[in-house]
Amino acid sequence: MSERRLADLLAMWRIRAFEEKVRDLRAEGPIVGSVHLCIGQEAVPIGACDVLEPHDALFATYRGHGWALARGVPPQPLFAELTGRASGVNGGRGGSAYFTAAEHGFHGENSIVGAGAPIACGAALAGRFDGSGRAAVSVFGDGAMNQGAVHEAMNFAAALSLPVVFVCENNRYSELTPIADMVRTPRLAGRAAAYGMPGHRVDGNDAEAVRFHMRDALEVAREGGGPTLLECVTERLAGHYIGDAETYRQPGELERIRRREPIARLREGLLADGVPAADVDAVERRARAEMDSAAAAALDAPFADPATAREHLYA
Repeated sequence: MSERRLADLLAMWRIRAFEEKVRDLRAEGPIVGSVHLCIGQEAVPIGACDVLEPHDALFATYRGHGWALARGVPPQPLFAELTGRASGVNGGRGGSAYFTAAEHGFHGENSIVGAGAPIACGAALAGRFDGSGRAAVSVFGDGAMNQGAVHEAMNFAAALSLPVVFVCENNRYSELTPIADMVRTPRLAGRAAAYGMPGHRVDGNDAEAVRFHMRDALEVAREGGGPTLLECVTERLAGHYIGDAETYRQPGELERIRRREPIARLREGLLADGVPAADVDAVERRARAEMDSAAAAALDAPFADPATAREHLYA
């Protein structure tokens, strides 16, 4: 059991170290434009992606760096993509909010809130005809639960019993507004009943809890039982975007979040179970060293050639 939890800790530290390095590169200049970090939400992608098959299709939001890493995208070409290098996963064209890595089952981010949900339905429906038998996973935030496209996607998936798992990362803020101020009933998983599909509220700061519910949802999907909604309750330690002043937070809020965020909780649990502190701390050092090396290698690569900007465009 300790080996599994140490592996989860390493996987989460890889995402945390990647995102913190991205934050530094954005401040220093190699990364430009809008960037959304998933610091504090690492347990959700780690638990969810652990039980996906290679042929399954994952559709993330613009806060998707952690999902890409959890899906197996190597950090060096990911750093290269975010810094506009030719060696990036999309040759530097996608940047932070639009990159894709289909060879890893990561079918892209999307800056349109909730837009990945109907696309995931399309991938699941196509799997019935192409023989792949794939399941599709759509990831979105709590604010996207109020988007018409998400409503239509859930209804469509339920009506056709499509193998889709809808994962709502409820980090308690719809951009800069508390979700509690947006809806009358903040328990978002309860909406699943209106579509005739299962809905579960999950501790999104516990990778094992996410893994358990995702495994069950995928089993239902693969056996023809249709979609499931998982509301993974978590919190972000960073702003909605880099540069967010976070003036909407209550006094002491971040301090409280840091005591229950997934890495801190798992570290405390491992120490309480008798795992030596040296072993636990070595996990963080290993992850940070990997990301420092990957970022340095990415920055040594040449920039994407502007003359190729019109390549791979279709109209």
